[in-house]
Formats: sequence, C-alpha cells, structure tokens
Amino acid sequence: MAQIFPRWSNRIPLAIAASVPIAVAAITFFFWYWGSPKFTDVGYRPAQPVPFSHKLHAGEMGMDCRYCHNTVERGAMAAIPPTATCMNCHATGKVLPESPKLAALRTAVATETPVHWKRVHMLPDYAYFNHSAHLAAGVGCASCHGRIDQMPVVTQNQPLSMGWCLDCHRNPTPNLRPLDRITDMAWDQSDAKKSYDPASDPHRARKADTLQPPQHCSGCHR
Repeated sequence: MAQIFPRWSNRIPLAIAASVPIAVAAITFFFWYWGSPKFTDVGYRPAQPVPFSHKLHAGEMGMDCRYCHNTVERGAMAAIPPTATCMNCHATGKVLPESPKLAALRTAVATETPVHWKRVHMLPDYAYFNHSAHLAAGVGCASCHGRIDQMPVVTQNQPLSMGWCLDCHRNPTPNLRPLDRITDMAWDQSDAKKSYDPASDPHRARKADTLQPPQHCSGCHR
C-alpha cells in the first residue's frame, strides 16, 4: 500500500511543539512592550492652537507653575489657565501684543470663547488622581511631568501607567522633596536632594500618610 503522507511529515508535530512557545513568547513581548504606555504614550506632544513655550515661560522667565495652574495645590485638577491669565501679560501693550503667534488668543478674547488646548497627560476615567494630595505629600511637578521648563512643546515624559504609579507608592521617598520646592524643576539635580530625608522634615504634616501612600485598589479606583 502506498504511503499517503511523505516521510518528512513526521516532523510536523515536533516543529509545531517547538514553534508554539516561541510564537507565544513573541506575541507576549509584542504587546508587553509595543502595547504598553511606555511605548504608546511617552513622547506624545500634540500641536497646540497657541505655540506656548514652557521653556520660555517656566524656564527662561522663571514663572512659577502655580501662576497658570492655580488650583493644583487645592484641587484634584491642575486648572488649564483661562485666556484672561495669558492676557494679563500680553494685553498690557508691553509683551508682544501684536505677535501673530497670539492670534488665537486675541480671537478668543474678541469672541469670548475659550482656547481649545489639547490635553497631553491623560488618565482613564476609572483612575482617580488628586494633584493637591500629591503636592501636599511633597511630590514635585517634575516627577510626573519631567523638566517642563526645558520643553518648547509639552511632551509626555512618563507612562503614567498603573505599574508606574505603584512603583512610586511602594517607594515614594526618591520622589519627595521639601514642600517649598514643589515647583523647583532643577531640585532633583541639586545637592540638596542627596541629603534630604522626608521622615525628618519638621515641616511635613501627616508623615505616615505621605511616606506610606495607598497600594490597595480603592486608593485610586473609587
């Protein structure tokens, strides 16, 4: 009786057994890396309707973050500044009042409509994040947003994933600083950080809460 299958077909089960684990590992790695926020979100920097440079304003001019984001210390959200905040400087006649780059601002004032800024840092709706709680604990702006004072265009610097947040909650000390240095972008590179001990900071309130942030689900999923 003639053979139905050629002799080499006997090696098919062995090839399948060897290739399946490799394929599973490759697919897992693909989604673990290329599907993670570290790859998909870090580096995101949309073009804004007004070319606002944080490098100029927060860096070269030394403006404090809280002048524009004025609710960050007392609210869950870091407020997007209204057009009036920008015009406090640019409508005085001294700071580029006729610059073509500010045309969208002037239009917003004339039509009494807001500037539609594009959000850069986004968390899912089911994750609760409170800016004021983190600043009160001594987490500086640069820990989450990077060196904003060096960015002509705001770019997402960290993945903001659940694992990334939990890494900080498990060991918050490296990201804590004196409460009067919250908006000091260069503090992490200063000599002061090397000797700073949050546990011995006499100005820090509720030490147990700030040094032991929640790691349970209800801390963020409420």
